[in-house]
Amino acid sequence: MNNRERLLAALNHKEADRVPIDIGASLITGISKTAYERFIDYLGMPQEDVRFFDIVQQLAVPSEAFLKRFDIDVRNVSPNNPSNWHLVIQEEGNYNVFIDQFGIKWKMPKHKGFYYDMVEHPLSSAMEEADIESYEFPDASDEVRYTGIREKAQEIRDRGYGVVMSSLSAGIFELGGWMRGYADFYADLAADPGMACKVMDKALEMKIKYWEKVLDQAGDLIDVVQEADDLGSQNTMLISPDMYRKYVKPRHKELFDFIHSRTDAKIFMHSCGSFRDVLPDLVEVGLDILNPVQFNAKGMESVMLKKDFGKDLVFWGGGVDTQRILPNGSVQEIKDCVKRQLEVLAPGGGFVFNTVHNIQSDVPPQNLMAMLEAFAEFSKY
Repeated sequence: MNNRERLLAALNHKEADRVPIDIGASLITGISKTAYERFIDYLGMPQEDVRFFDIVQQLAVPSEAFLKRFDIDVRNVSPNNPSNWHLVIQEEGNYNVFIDQFGIKWKMPKHKGFYYDMVEHPLSSAMEEADIESYEFPDASDEVRYTGIREKAQEIRDRGYGVVMSSLSAGIFELGGWMRGYADFYADLAADPGMACKVMDKALEMKIKYWEKVLDQAGDLIDVVQEADDLGSQNTMLISPDMYRKYVKPRHKELFDFIHSRTDAKIFMHSCGSFRDVLPDLVEVGLDILNPVQFNAKGMESVMLKKDFGKDLVFWGGGVDTQRILPNGSVQEIKDCVKRQLEVLAPGGGFVFNTVHNIQSDVPPQNLMAMLEAFAEFSKY
């Protein structure tokens, strides 16, 4: 059984020889550059010129040597930057800043900064739907984005790994907050939903164009289509379940239906936090894979998720608590947590091991080693 076959067994709710594992195959299952560099030094591996997978979250591109060392089962394919935009980082006082292809301005302290944060939103001054309609979202038809996608996916497939295809952007709902600014977007949902829906419809239109291009080129080679749309906080949803069902769910359905019509790949959606109330809705509209399985958020306990949704959803993540245990716990606490999560989520397949969201910069290398040692020990069926 090769790595891809192991992944496909899990995605089809079957037990393989062991649980598959992911590190670095998406923007939300990765490792910070700082933690990665410390870890490869701890392992005694040769130093690398480590590239950024994601500049905003400061994530690393793990080397092939690293991925092979830990027998990671999946690899990433991402779109290229568009022809009319290139990353340009400038200095503003004590900060580094850049403007992304959406027109959002991001800012990070030059010293001891961990992430870039949004500081300017291009549609914050929009007063009516026409202002949103006339704003130019990134061009999903730009052929430069898709150069080499099929070749890269084929190369990964030929080497026997699972192929995870990244999205073009944050989710439909997320982009509303990113483009309008959170305060204005949430106020729109409550008091002027036409404005909020117009932003989400522009995002949806862009995403459908993107997935049409990607899946026309490589839909037969892709195993997992990665999307994201944060819906929860630690204790509750960011909007009410009724508001989700009225405004967001129909747009998720349209997007997921389109993707499923073009490929046999499974749809992976990332959402942090507590959103148990709408998990049946997400299953209904065609979601296949849930990430990051934040089991310490309210209502998201692993035992109940597996019991209630284990036949419908694959859990990708949830392998170890990243808020307290992975950065601050003892080696034994980490191993105990990994063992417990595998015991809950692995039976019957439907589980891909990964941390709850990205591995952050404050995680000591010995803790990462403890996680991977525990995985190796307890992941076999």
